[in-house]
Amino acid sequence: MQRQTPRRTKIVATLGPATSSPEAVAALAEAGIDAARFNFSHGSRDDHARRAEHVRAAQETVGRAIALIADLQGPKIRVGDLEQPMHLETGGHVIVVGAEELDGHKGLLPVSPAVLGDVLKPGHDVLIDDGRLRLQVESVEGGRATCAVITGGTVTAHKGVNVPGVPIPIPSLTRKDLEDLDFALHELDVDYVALSFVRSAADVRDLRDLIEHAGSRARVIAKIEKAEAVDALLDILAETDAVMVARGDLGVEIGVAEVPLIQKRIILRALERGKPVITATQMLESMVHSPEPTRAEASDVANAVLDGSSALMLSAETAAGEYPLESVAYMDRVARVIEPALGYRHELPEPHENPSISEAVSNAACDLAEALGAKAILVPTFSGRTASTVARLRPKRPIIALTHHAGVARNLAIEWGVTPVVIPEGRDVEDLFSRSVSAARGTAIVEAGDLVVITAGTAVNMPGTTNLIRVETA
Repeated sequence: MQRQTPRRTKIVATLGPATSSPEAVAALAEAGIDAARFNFSHGSRDDHARRAEHVRAAQETVGRAIALIADLQGPKIRVGDLEQPMHLETGGHVIVVGAEELDGHKGLLPVSPAVLGDVLKPGHDVLIDDGRLRLQVESVEGGRATCAVITGGTVTAHKGVNVPGVPIPIPSLTRKDLEDLDFALHELDVDYVALSFVRSAADVRDLRDLIEHAGSRARVIAKIEKAEAVDALLDILAETDAVMVARGDLGVEIGVAEVPLIQKRIILRALERGKPVITATQMLESMVHSPEPTRAEASDVANAVLDGSSALMLSAETAAGEYPLESVAYMDRVARVIEPALGYRHELPEPHENPSISEAVSNAACDLAEALGAKAILVPTFSGRTASTVARLRPKRPIIALTHHAGVARNLAIEWGVTPVVIPEGRDVEDLFSRSVSAARGTAIVEAGDLVVITAGTAVNMPGTTNLIRVETA
């Protein structure tokens, strides 16, 4: 097996009409994607089920873990059904009504859920289709809002609607979300559930309770795309397993000029807490129709890598684009060029910070691996948490996580710098270490005679017990 340096920053590809066939999914897996996203805002459940089967088959073929991510639609406000596209003239007016109240009247703009009419007040902005059209509320009566058209254009059915700064009193999980969640957990056996339009830590707790009640081991990704979520970031990070910087709706909610600094802040806070963070939306948008990205897009991907993103996500580029494989290849290429410039986040904790034993030992293991020039850091792990704790430091050495749970391996597929490998369960710590070194030699990272640093717990198969560092020759 030819030795190679693995890409540290992971790639998430959204599957859609352009990548529905077994051949297309297999090609994405060969190109190096680490996770497949199923966007429940689009497509049927049958579509998602077929694609999930293709991913699992491709995973066996390439011989590495690929995570499945179910992205719930969430309480998105949308334009209702329209018999035909509706043109709004700049300088004109339009009446926004609840979709249920349209009553066949033409010239009214239906929006769902109808509760929007109860919270709008004069002066509020109403943005449609990612802000391409802008309305401003002038008056509200009987749940109907008369709006001036500030920036006009053509509105089509089901386009997204944003009302920046206006709390909308609807649950974080809609009836559709609950049905999609049940399907994702029981039929697709997903590894992550992404929660859209998170507003508070309570939203994350509610979803986690439902997942646990369903008997699933899926983890939660909190999508940060509302101003309320930015304000509650630390509380949300305390509850969630991972976060996503969802720059599309976030840019509409807080303004695109604010997004770059907010992106850096979210990534830094996630790093500090050892939580994977995915940067998403329009990363290589021009590649939906072009075989090469723009220079600005390449710089955007590079900046997200430098910020410390655990993973980068492709949306329309792989779901509906003309060049899905080329999009993955370019993202891979940019990440590999930029990653050597990343600095090791040495954070040996001070006693007053009350670090856990696992955190202190993980820091020391990274330092030791760097000092000795070890080929890799081996992390036998029951839950995956120790691997995440090591990854947060962004060490120069590859991290090989060894686990006997295939689900944990898939969870770790989006963790920066981690190569997850499934091994048989160890009888005791010596057996575990022997199996780990042997499995590491089976990768393209470690060869016989290489020096490796192992960090794990002497209490085998007990999560949260990391207390040991050992230097071994593979």
